[in-house]
Amino acid sequence: MSGSQVREAARARRTREVREHGPGPGHAPLAALLGQDETCVDVYRLVIAEPGWPADRIAGRLGLTEGEVRSALDRLAGLSMLYRAGSRDIAAVSPEVGLAAHIRRRESEILAQQRELAAVEACAAELTAVYAAQRARHGNQGMELLEGVGEVRAYLSEVARNVDGELRAFLPGGPQSPEDLAASRPLDEWMLRAGVRLRTVYLDSVRNDRSSTEYAQWLARLGGEIRTIPSLPLRMLIADRSTALLPLDPEDSGAGAVVLRAPGVIDALLALFDFVWEQAVPFETGRPPATEGPSQQELELLRLLERGLTDEVAGRKLGLSLRTTRRMMSGICSRLGARSRFEVGVLAERAGWL
Repeated sequence: MSGSQVREAARARRTREVREHGPGPGHAPLAALLGQDETCVDVYRLVIAEPGWPADRIAGRLGLTEGEVRSALDRLAGLSMLYRAGSRDIAAVSPEVGLAAHIRRRESEILAQQRELAAVEACAAELTAVYAAQRARHGNQGMELLEGVGEVRAYLSEVARNVDGELRAFLPGGPQSPEDLAASRPLDEWMLRAGVRLRTVYLDSVRNDRSSTEYAQWLARLGGEIRTIPSLPLRMLIADRSTALLPLDPEDSGAGAVVLRAPGVIDALLALFDFVWEQAVPFETGRPPATEGPSQQELELLRLLERGLTDEVAGRKLGLSLRTTRRMMSGICSRLGARSRFEVGVLAERAGWL
């Protein structure tokens, strides 16, 4: 019988023994404890049962190769479970002695893991308690959802009637219709006469609209303040430094809005407004001063196009029609002497515009 046939017969015998009698008490747990496979346990058991057997004979009995047995013997020796005086003199060491240090080390590792897990659980419980307390304390006070145009308009009317200090607003989207401007005049006048400070930032494009210009002049006479800037980050309204109204979808004004009251969020939005307000140009001074270089609106158009936006999308962000956007871009090309969009970017950068 060949060696491979002997090993195969031994494996079959071992399989029958396991099926009939099981692997022996603690077989799998002991392998896990040792951090080894079950081959080590099989070899150790046979060394105990048949002291003095050499590696080749152990291999034949267990259906393993001699190399597999020698590897297992080396691992067992490393765990102090075997005594080897020579290649053929192998004796088992009592597990009480050989495994004592190993067991203590594993116990220490398990204890450390248990302590770490307990610390994580305690931290999670603490955070859960803080979260629950905050939710119970504030409820829905930190945020309120307004669904649809009707609810938004009703809320804006309520804000206008109740504000008593200051109202700040970003109004992107270009000129408003004459009807919308006329509808807002009574509330604006009521707030200004009540001593409310109104500060609004529009896009520069409203300066090209007659109705917007007339409205701005009328508002300025009553004490309102209007400034313009090439682009705005979002539509926003902040009342009395305590409540902010933002759109749910910046691209769809009909989707509704969200009312925010969390102090941290309000502080951040106030800082954003103040930063933009300082950059904007007062409406009553007329158009932003002309220079030999590009206007702020032209610079913003170049930046938007450089980001990969189309003429249509860039124009919408600036409150301009597609026709006006393309006319402005044509003027930029002419002043730079550019023959293509790619060349515009290169020449604008060389000129120090970007």
